[in-house]
Formats: sequence, C-alpha cells, structure tokens
Amino acid sequence: MGQRKTGQMKAFFRQWQLQSMVVPGIVWMFVFCYIPMLWLIIAFMDYSIAKPMLQSPLVGLKHFEAFVSDDRFWRSIRNTLGMSAIKLALGFPIPILFALLLNEIRNLRFKRTVQTISYLPHFIAWTIFGGIMLNWMGEGGVVNQLLVGLGLQEREILYISDPKYFWWITYFSDTLKETGWSAIIYIAAISGVDPGLYEAAELDGANRWQRMWHITIQCIRPTIAILFILAVAGMLGSNFDQIFMLKNNMNLKMAESLDLYVYNMGLVSGRHSFSTAVLFARSIVALALLFMANSASKKLSGEGIF
Repeated sequence: MGQRKTGQMKAFFRQWQLQSMVVPGIVWMFVFCYIPMLWLIIAFMDYSIAKPMLQSPLVGLKHFEAFVSDDRFWRSIRNTLGMSAIKLALGFPIPILFALLLNEIRNLRFKRTVQTISYLPHFIAWTIFGGIMLNWMGEGGVVNQLLVGLGLQEREILYISDPKYFWWITYFSDTLKETGWSAIIYIAAISGVDPGLYEAAELDGANRWQRMWHITIQCIRPTIAILFILAVAGMLGSNFDQIFMLKNNMNLKMAESLDLYVYNMGLVSGRHSFSTAVLFARSIVALALLFMANSASKKLSGEGIF
C-alpha cells in the first residue's frame, strides 16, 4: 500500500503542470460554494440586512415551521415535482436516443453538421430563447399556425397564458434547447466503445439495432446511471431562468417553482431568513434523494456514484 501511494505521489508531481489546471476550479468552488455555507445560520435567525449577522436573534425552527404551513410553498413543491417528473420521464431518454442515432450516421460531414446545429441553442441565453418561445406559443405564432394548418385544432390558442399547458411548454422548450448539449457526454462515452465489439457482433449476424442494444447501450450504462442519479437528486431544483421568462400572472399557479418561490420570498419580499430555511431544507431532501437514487441504481443495474 505504501509503495502504491508513493508511486501516485511521484506521478502527481511529474504531472504538476496538468494537476495545476484544477486549481482555479478548486478556488472557485471554495469561494462560491463552501464559504457561502457559513450563512446558512441565518435560517435559524431573524436576520436583518441592516445589521451584522451575529447581532440577529436566534429563533430556532421558526422559519421552517412557517414555510411548512404555507400553502404557497406546497404549491411550488407540486409544480417543481410535476415539471421535474415530466423532464425526467420524457426528457432524460431523448439525449441518449439522439446520441445513439447520431452514432449510426456514417457520413462524417453530415454527422458533424447535425451535432453542431443541435447544441447551438444551448448557447442562447434564456432571456432570448424565452422570448422566442413566447412568440412561438402566442396567437399567430408558429405552433398555432402549424397545428391549425394540420387540422389538429380548430382555432388558435394562447398556450402561454393557459396554466394547464405550462408544464408541457417547459418540457418542450428545455428539450429543444438542451438535447444536443446533453447528448455530448453520451457521444463521448460511445466513442470509447471498442470497435472490435461491433465487428465481432456483425460477424455473428447481429443487425444494427441489435448492436446498438447489446453493445452500445450496455457499454455506456455506467454513464447513463450516473446522470440519472444526478437528475433524480436535482428534482427539487428547476431552471429558474426558464421559469422566470415564461411565467406570467395568468399561468403563475402552475408556474411558480420552488426556485421562483425562494426568489419571491428572499429578494422581492426581503425575507432572507425564511428563504434560506427553504433552501436549507431543500438541500437536505436533495441529499436524501441522491442516496436513495444511488442505492436503487446499484440494486437494479449494479452501477452507482459511490
């Protein structure tokens, strides 16, 4: 064991130029992720921005009891879980399928063109992309024109103002914007599959779909499992930028996610201790979801993060 550690240390110092590249990331994480955790204590205080933190009185679990008894909080939980469940059930498999289909394209120029076009929307800010979606979903927008033209609906509908459509709009817009970008990690995993496996399967008479199912998917299963675990752990989170751009007073009852609730309580209403308590509780639940998803994944597929 001692020789192994000595060998690892020697390898580390031989590669000090490469190892030093992670230093900016470590510093960033420490400054923006770990130091702010000290301020979690205000969840147990009546904190006022007008005086030093340590001079604020301790109130115990007052703010935790307050948000648990708030109907608006539970509505935001329902909305967050609803949108996250749709994205997880219907959105999570799409980048995998896209990566698998892209891998089957033999024309390299066409393959690269499709991949480039697919991940370009990721680089468009939600302030712009949200405006595009509002235009598409409005009366006279491309969605209404298409559906009316195909005879799938009789008249134009103002989708963005109807609460019952909001969850599906978030799913559609998120899938349209992020599918290509999310597929990159699966494409990278597929590129690491041994080509000899495909050649051996082809000699055994396996067709393209069989090679995809029995070789490609099986080889990238660890990557799928890890990303699925992280997706489950993040179910209480939502894309704040997306929700903020697409919500309005008419669809707010279905649009107010937990992140938007925290924003309204913390920054708009100035209830900093209250919003910190909500985020504190959400982090604890997210950690529990992470362990549960990891345990379930290890039992079902034998793959997990830890």
